Amino acid sequence: MKALCWHGKNDIRYDTVPDPSIEDARDAIVKVSSCAICGSDLHLYDHFIPGMEHGDVMGHEFMGEVVEVGADTKRLKVGDRVVVPFTIVCGECEQCRRGNFSVCERSNRNKALGDKAFGHATAGLFGYTHLTGGYAGGQAEYVRVPFADTTHVKVPDSLSDEQVLFLGDIFPTGWQAVVQCDIQPTDTVAIWGAGPVGQFCVRSAVLLGARQVVCIDRVPERLSMAAAGGAITIDFDEESVLERLHELTHGKGPEKCIDAVGLEAHATRSLDSMYDRAKQAVMLETDRPHVLREMIYVCRPAGVLSVPGVYGGLVDKLPFGALMNKGLTLRTGQTHVRRWTDDLLRRIEEGQIDPSFVITHTVGLEQGPDMYRVFRDKLDNCIKVVLKP
Repeated sequence: MKALCWHGKNDIRYDTVPDPSIEDARDAIVKVSSCAICGSDLHLYDHFIPGMEHGDVMGHEFMGEVVEVGADTKRLKVGDRVVVPFTIVCGECEQCRRGNFSVCERSNRNKALGDKAFGHATAGLFGYTHLTGGYAGGQAEYVRVPFADTTHVKVPDSLSDEQVLFLGDIFPTGWQAVVQCDIQPTDTVAIWGAGPVGQFCVRSAVLLGARQVVCIDRVPERLSMAAAGGAITIDFDEESVLERLHELTHGKGPEKCIDAVGLEAHATRSLDSMYDRAKQAVMLETDRPHVLREMIYVCRPAGVLSVPGVYGGLVDKLPFGALMNKGLTLRTGQTHVRRWTDDLLRRIEEGQIDPSFVITHTVGLEQGPDMYRVFRDKLDNCIKVVLKP
């Protein structure tokens, strides 16, 4: 089959690879109908997260039709149409029973590596380094889905791929980021990043009743999309984020702050961002935490910081004294996708939201290598890329 494979920094290729097969009685094979490039994939593309090997199949946001099932797969049958969450879950361990699916205790087949990197391994993830299991991803014609009975979301034929594809990652990721904030009707929610996850944070905050939603970015098209979703926008290249948030909150700061950027913050005018780039260049720091620092500084005392943005290693000069003394609550984590998908699918069916709004480019899988660069460099007004095998 054909797939997009990692071969090093900024080197994604359209390769021919072996077809997947049933390896365990709990597996299923899915023929991919749609997949997408996620912002998290860019951290692999730019090689900021370790654990990738030459030829690894990329992608963790995909859906399709079940074409084969293992003998112990009972809830799926050939012909079922499914979205596949990026978190692989057994459904039986202590963490899964608590709904903490992104830290499933059984699905990471490289648990020893994960333990060394993080103290305790996370769940297995599709297409996302050998620290999370080394599973082949979904930017391919076919995918093997382990623990298939619990690692799927059945979707009705009445909804298009474009309406449901993002149930596998960015919609529940944005939703969880906002739910973690415990939104109150009087809240100002400030969201750093107007990429795909930031866009779903904006709409989730509006759906959950925030008084005021503010979105911070510098790309005009992304800011325009956020504004269309109900956000007040701040272009950090044109005005001071601190001064504008001070004005919007009458000097008190936002109650809730969300980092939808992660380790590749692209601020360039601040001293701390220049410091990060210098330390990163000489391999003394892995991640650029400008957004984290800014959130800690501007958040209202006793507020909440929510971090769906991906971080991979070490950060420096984090103002932890401010976080502690202001009594801020910090909530983080990969998304517990299956905790949210039943509710979110219902909201799509009822017309509360149509997630396809975020798609700007739909191309064939063979164009994937070029689209990685377009997406990374935000060319051609690119916000979200859908690939069709």
